[in-house]
Amino acid sequence: MFFKRFLCSHTAARHRHHHHGKRWSVKQVTNSNFSEALPEIKACIFNSDFVAVSLQKTGGHSATWQRILPIDTAETAYLKVKDAATRFQILQFSVCPFSVKGSKLIAHPFNFHVFPRDELKVGMPSYSFSCQSSYLTSMAREGFDFNACIYNGISYLSKAQESAAKIQTGNLSTVSGSVEPSAVYSVADTIFMERIESRVKNWIRACKDSNKTEDALISSLRKLVAGSEVFGSRPSLTIDVCSERQVPLVIEALKEFVDVVPLHVTAKGVGVQAVRAVLTSSKEDKTLLEKEIQDTEHQQRKLVRGFREVIDLISTSQRPVVVHNSLYDLAFIHSKFQAPLPSTMDEFKNSLLSLFPHTLDVNHLMKEIGPFDKMNNVQAALSYLERRFSAPIDMDISNQEETENTNTHGHNVLRVCQLFVKLCSILKIPLEFPGGERITQLAPSLQRTSNTFSSKVHTADVDGVGIRSGNSEKVSTDNLVFLWGLKNRKSSRNLKNLICDSYNVLSEEFDVRMLDRTCAVVVFWNAGVLDRFLGMVEGSGGEGLRCARYNTYRRVCESGLWKADLAECFDEALDESETLSRTEAKLEESVIYWNDDEMINLDDL
Repeated sequence: MFFKRFLCSHTAARHRHHHHGKRWSVKQVTNSNFSEALPEIKACIFNSDFVAVSLQKTGGHSATWQRILPIDTAETAYLKVKDAATRFQILQFSVCPFSVKGSKLIAHPFNFHVFPRDELKVGMPSYSFSCQSSYLTSMAREGFDFNACIYNGISYLSKAQESAAKIQTGNLSTVSGSVEPSAVYSVADTIFMERIESRVKNWIRACKDSNKTEDALISSLRKLVAGSEVFGSRPSLTIDVCSERQVPLVIEALKEFVDVVPLHVTAKGVGVQAVRAVLTSSKEDKTLLEKEIQDTEHQQRKLVRGFREVIDLISTSQRPVVVHNSLYDLAFIHSKFQAPLPSTMDEFKNSLLSLFPHTLDVNHLMKEIGPFDKMNNVQAALSYLERRFSAPIDMDISNQEETENTNTHGHNVLRVCQLFVKLCSILKIPLEFPGGERITQLAPSLQRTSNTFSSKVHTADVDGVGIRSGNSEKVSTDNLVFLWGLKNRKSSRNLKNLICDSYNVLSEEFDVRMLDRTCAVVVFWNAGVLDRFLGMVEGSGGEGLRCARYNTYRRVCESGLWKADLAECFDEALDESETLSRTEAKLEESVIYWNDDEMINLDDL
């Protein structure tokens, strides 16, 4: 009952009213006021030096071990984030263009409520998504109005989904100016274009003759024979094509007729099906028709793209994007607004560069200041800096006086801005440029951290992984062993005592950490001790214990075995590996080796 009451609008409003926090005003944008807010945020983005973003999602992981852990390499961390970005949904997307003038932070915060509504009835952007109860509870406590989000949230399609939707829905579109005529035409191409020109000439003649005084029946028959139709109030002719290759041939043939406007006709699921020629009465009428079509396309694009218009504005502006917990946030942005996430981290980086040339994660700047584990969120990091450094920042928020009802939605993006500016102030990184010039090149300190992704937990580098958060010591992944089948030994201390007592290993030679209630990771400081331990476990049956090396853990992440218990994932991965080995062995036994001396020449028979 408590959670249900939090979901309703009246309870959300009362909770916002009693919230005691900084009186920051953030413009709330829903589907109702999105069109009027779009020009405003466009001006703010292009008149600012940076753009900060912050997301409110329906979840981050489905099980404890699926969080990014200190033992994760960059690749396994990305695979976990990829699954989360595919599974969960963004409900709030906060955007804050900002600039710095002296010690003043000039911010323009917007908080967009988004929801994946199927506006075009094509099953996109999403049939379903997952929710994590702790995330929803946190949003409800902050007064988030779920009803308003669902019914009035801004929908969207990613770039990949927009391309697919154009094919699924089928519509008219202007011919792109990028269609280049072929330098050489075959005889068949030439004959095809001549037939098109002859047909269009006869159609134009029939249309013009119909304007003269003649019998209505004869006029109708003349149009019917010519295949004339009507596009609005103008005559039109549909020219069918058998393949995409014939489209530029038709366009080239229509260039001879200055009063004709060609349009692509796309059909559901088959791409361009025909070219429609529309006859205009004059040069002015042709210009008017082209403008009408462009306006219709623009409105259609706005309906299809929805909130992605904001993402496109940020991308077009080329402004550096400031984030916290960049790997998660940028993976969600790519998945929802660009295209499905690629399979590897390197492919993801390359794809993201085409969207945002410069991304700056405040986590990397924080590492220059102090111990990262004590600053696991933006508010904690700000408190840490305020206690230890003197770096006052004055916040100048646009539209502050226009909103009487202050709420917490979107405040985190302002904290990201504040944290970024404070860090740059402490680290003596210049953010202000003389003469009001826009940033053309990042400061060297920022350039070094640009496009470097991280999450709240440090991911491992190429050389090794960590065993605990906050511990800078690195070990090779070859020194890690995963144990499961723990029965009642579900604490690190109990498991460590078992290993010491049963396998004659000194406690100083290894360390143990539980990854979830079913599985632990053991790090051995000496490779010889690790090999001896594995041999004893495999030889004795290990009192129910099972073990695996890091390669198996990597295979679990790559194969998408996202079960709630890590032990179950390891069992499935090992079973699949054994099955594959047996299959490969059978295939090797059935291979036939050909010998020329034993082959039969059919001519000899």
